[in-house]
Amino acid sequence: MSGAADPGRWHARLAELIAEYEVPGANLAFLHEGEVHEFAAGVLNMDTGVEVTTDSLFQIGSITKVWTATQIMLLAERGTLTLDTPVIEVLPEFRVADPEVTRAVTIRHLLSHTSGIDGDLFLDTGRGDDCVEKYVKACADLGQNHPLGATQSYCNSGFIVAGRVVERLTGKVWDAALREQIVDPLGLTRTWTLPEDVLRFRGAMGHMRGRPAPVWGLARSCGPAGLICARPADVVAFARAHLGTGLLADPRAMWEPQVDIPNPHTLGKQWGIGWILDEWEGRRVISHGGNTIGQAAMLWVVPDSETVVCVLANGGHAAAFQHALATELFDGLLGLAVPSVLGPPETPVEADVERYAGVYERVGSRMTLTVRDGVLHLYGEATGALAGLDPPMEFDLLPVDDTTFVGRPEGEPRWISAVFYELADGSPYIHLGVRATPKIA
Repeated sequence: MSGAADPGRWHARLAELIAEYEVPGANLAFLHEGEVHEFAAGVLNMDTGVEVTTDSLFQIGSITKVWTATQIMLLAERGTLTLDTPVIEVLPEFRVADPEVTRAVTIRHLLSHTSGIDGDLFLDTGRGDDCVEKYVKACADLGQNHPLGATQSYCNSGFIVAGRVVERLTGKVWDAALREQIVDPLGLTRTWTLPEDVLRFRGAMGHMRGRPAPVWGLARSCGPAGLICARPADVVAFARAHLGTGLLADPRAMWEPQVDIPNPHTLGKQWGIGWILDEWEGRRVISHGGNTIGQAAMLWVVPDSETVVCVLANGGHAAAFQHALATELFDGLLGLAVPSVLGPPETPVEADVERYAGVYERVGSRMTLTVRDGVLHLYGEATGALAGLDPPMEFDLLPVDDTTFVGRPEGEPRWISAVFYELADGSPYIHLGVRATPKIA
C-alpha cells in the first residue's frame, strides 16, 4: 500500500479538513492501484449527532446526470436510439415554448447542456410514478435561455426530459430502470433514489448556515437530474465501470468533447456526454459535481491511472473543502497538481466594467450588476421554487482580464469566477456557475 493511501493518515486528515472548512460530516472513497479505500468523519446530522460511517448514504446530486446519460448510452448501444435522435421522435407529446426547438432538439443537446432550454425549473409534480411524465408536460411553457446549440448552459430540465426518454424506451419508471440498467448489474447495495429506501440505512441530512436544512431533499420529479443517494464506494464502483466494459461496450464515447464551456475556470474546459472534461498537467480528467439542499458531492476520474475519487459532504464550505482534499489527495496518489481556483491577479487589471452593468435573468435566477466607485458589483437572488432557501448572493467582481472576473461572498473562502461573452448574434451573456444567463436590461 502506498503511503498516500494509508488509512490512518486519511482518517485523521479527513477529520482535520472538515473541521477547517466547517463541514458537519464527509464520506470519502477512492480507487487507487486496483484497491478501494473508504474513510468517514463527522456527523450525519448536527441535531442528532449520529456519526458518519463509510456505508452512510449522502445525496450525490447532479452526479446522477452521468448515470442518466449512461442509461441513454446503454439504450443507444442496443440500437434503440442515437444521440442525434430528436426528442420528439421518442416523446411525440414533448413541447417547449419555441416550436422550432420542440422539433429540432436532440438527445445530444440534452446530455451536453446545449439545448438552451431554461434549465432550473424545480417543479414538484407529486410522489407518484407519473411524476417525471407530469414534469415533461409542464415544460411546454419553458422558454429558451439561448438559441439551440449556440452555447453551453447547465440544464436540469433537459436531464429530466432524458429520464422520461428512458422511461418511454424501457417501459419502466426512471427509478426502476436505473436499478435494472446500472445498480443491480454492478451489485450496488447502497444506491437508492427514494427517501423511504434511504431511511433503511444511515442517511445524511444537509446543512445550511450551520444548521440542518429546512427540508431533506428535492421533489421526486427531479430524479433523473439529481436524486441518487449513495455511499461513495458505490459511486466509485459506477465510475470504475466506465474505465472498462463493465457497463458500456464503449464508455469512452461519453468522453468525446461536445461543447467548450465558456467559463472554463469552474469545473472544467468542455462537456462530453454527461461527463465534464478537463486536463490537469496534460492528463485527461473526467468529473462531475452535485449540489442539493445543503449537500455537495464531487467525483473525479483520472483514466490513465484508473484512479477514481468520490467525496460527499453535508454542509459548510463544501466546495473549498472538496478542492483542498482533492489537491492533497491527487498530489499524494499521483503527483498530480489539481488546478488552483482562479483568484484576482497580483497586479490589478483595468477593465471597462460599465458595459457589463445591467440585469441578467433566467429561470430560477436574477442577477443585477451595478458599478460602485468603478467596481462591478453583483447582487444575485434565487427565484421560483428555490427562492428563500438561500439568502441573496452579493459581492464585488474583480477583473482578471477584459472578460473574466472573480468575486468572493463575505465569509466564503473560495473565489467564484464569471466570464462575460457574446453569442454569434452579439447577444451579451454572463457565464457563472456553469450557466449562461442572458442580459435582459
